Amino acid sequence: MLTLPLLAVGQSLTGVDTVDPCNAEPPPPSPTMYQLDIVLKKGNNLAIRDRTGTSDPYVKFKIAGKEVFRSKTIHKNLNPVWDERVTLLVESLRDPLYVKVFDYDFGLQDDFMGSAYLYLESLEHQRTLEVTLDLNDPHYPENNLGSLELSVTLSPRDGDMRDTCQSMRLSDVHRKAQLWRGIVSISLIEGRSLQPMDANGRSDPYVKFRMGHQKYKSKVIPKTLNPQWREQFDFHMYEEQGGYVDITVWDKDAGKKDDFMGRCTIDLSLLSKEHTHKLELPLEEGEGVLVMLVALTASAAVSISDLSVNVLDDPHERHQIKQRYSLWRSLHNLKDVGVVQVKVIRAEGLMAADVTGKSDPFCVVELSNDRLQTHTVYKNLNPEWNKVFTFNVKDIHSVLEVTVYDEDRDRSADFLGKVAIPLLNIQNGERKAYALKSKELTGPTKGVIFLEIDVIFNTVKAGLRTLIPIEQKYIEEEPKVSKQLLLRNFNRVRRCIMFLINTGYYINSCFEWDSPQRSICAFVLFVVVVWNFELYMIPLALLLPLAWNYILITSGKDTRQDVQAMEDLLEDEDEDFDKDDKDSERKGFMNKLYAIQDVCISVQNALDEVASYGERIKNTFNWTVPFLSWLAIVALGVATIIVYFIPLRYIVLAWGVNKFTKKLRDPYSIDNNEILDFLSRVPSDVQVVQYRELKLDPNPSPNKRKKNNPG
Repeated sequence: MLTLPLLAVGQSLTGVDTVDPCNAEPPPPSPTMYQLDIVLKKGNNLAIRDRTGTSDPYVKFKIAGKEVFRSKTIHKNLNPVWDERVTLLVESLRDPLYVKVFDYDFGLQDDFMGSAYLYLESLEHQRTLEVTLDLNDPHYPENNLGSLELSVTLSPRDGDMRDTCQSMRLSDVHRKAQLWRGIVSISLIEGRSLQPMDANGRSDPYVKFRMGHQKYKSKVIPKTLNPQWREQFDFHMYEEQGGYVDITVWDKDAGKKDDFMGRCTIDLSLLSKEHTHKLELPLEEGEGVLVMLVALTASAAVSISDLSVNVLDDPHERHQIKQRYSLWRSLHNLKDVGVVQVKVIRAEGLMAADVTGKSDPFCVVELSNDRLQTHTVYKNLNPEWNKVFTFNVKDIHSVLEVTVYDEDRDRSADFLGKVAIPLLNIQNGERKAYALKSKELTGPTKGVIFLEIDVIFNTVKAGLRTLIPIEQKYIEEEPKVSKQLLLRNFNRVRRCIMFLINTGYYINSCFEWDSPQRSICAFVLFVVVVWNFELYMIPLALLLPLAWNYILITSGKDTRQDVQAMEDLLEDEDEDFDKDDKDSERKGFMNKLYAIQDVCISVQNALDEVASYGERIKNTFNWTVPFLSWLAIVALGVATIIVYFIPLRYIVLAWGVNKFTKKLRDPYSIDNNEILDFLSRVPSDVQVVQYRELKLDPNPSPNKRKKNNPG
């Protein structure tokens, strides 16, 4: 075994590290849980993995094959000092703690720097041990890879104490403290004179950013060596002294591996805070320069605490926060719109995700790109978290997402349920039970979660923030091809188009005198409005339906039918998903193609209709059919003379009187639109090709004649 036995490790006799109040009297001899407190102190003489003669080391802890901890990365140092603390709950001492060290390489696979085992069964209970682990490589055991220094304390715990201890640990660590020290805002402006990577002498560049575990990627700018991105990315800064942002530039290649174009690094410790820095960074291992703006700002309102530490329940602090977002301070720090406090109290009746009929639930709370989570409550379908999360609100139109997961030892967490709550829908201080939904938020799943939410914001700042681009959410799932999603989006477009068509039918019914009373009122209104028309009537006309619908809603007559229609559509979609899951083994590739055929035909016909009318307008001006182009010249000439000599008000009035009286003058006339009728005679580009004559070959060979006439 390639590890250092604990018998050879030096021990400290300083006694027990107190972890008040979880360090109580030792429990019975066979506890169901152990608390393992580790301080990762430093590394000594670690292996060189970079060409510069240094390494960028970080450490991983694993128990029973599951990663339970990852340290921060110390750049360019073979004797790194971490001084990081971690507390783990361990069910069995039979599984050793597996410690691995890696060299961080941005954009590439991280290099292995050595590993060691810490055998938990050999640890003395309730005593702090100073441990030195010699690192080894199983493939090259003779290599000296340095060592790690740790401080370890193992304490038995009763099963019913695990939630209490973990809750108190979180409170001690995060009590009124920020989870991150600040925000690094990077605006990627442009690239200059980048390296050509494609055969055409150009590139399709995009940029990758990485700071610790946070990764972002810019959009691809095709066929250029001087790309303009104009994108912004926000990183959370966890270290007081700053850290490093690693940047690489890549050339996008379809169907093969993207080409590396260069790298650069931003040392945040060299930049002053609360100031925007313009950086022009030359690319190493490549050509060209990246231009970006970097600003470091302090984070003041993203935190986690227990219910006992509740800022908004303190009248004095609540008053101060309200003063901070009062109307008198509307022009101060426009980006700071407000604050939201979320109390995650408990959940009931969750889905059983484990074979034991229980789950190990924890809760994740997200607002835009801010993401916090609770501790895990083990083997419980009715967990109590009692945590308070505080977020800074940058956009009052953001949606708060609360997701419950089941923690799994050997794989990624299982989804148990989710709710999405727009900030503007929140009733302050109301403790409410929310039924959990599916991952797509289209239908219910098992369980409810109890939340209490407070939002305080400045109305003026929120209104101004509405007029600037929405913040991009960077952690999103990749889109997938889906028959149900395609059908849903097609039906949504069709519903919008049908609304316009029905509105046209309603207006046309006034011209057709289907209801004499309605037509008379419409005719009188048309004459009065056109005769007295002023520009202010346009926004006034848009105000009227808003006011009318508001009156209906406040009087209890809610006319919003679209939400119910969409719910029915999504329920049908969920049934299709379930049906697809049950029949997925029986359905073949051809059956799936047939399933989307109807939607594709409808989309195909709609696109053909739109493209045809666009091409017909173009072909009118291109003299594709000279007769129609001459006819257009005559019509446009007459229209120009009429509009020049006759005020527009009289022209519109005459057109309206003609439309209203046409059915009265000729009850059997067929309604038509002269412009669409004209365009229907102009051939589209497809029809131009179809109608074009082929040139005759004066001496066609028999073989060619036979090939051109296969029938």
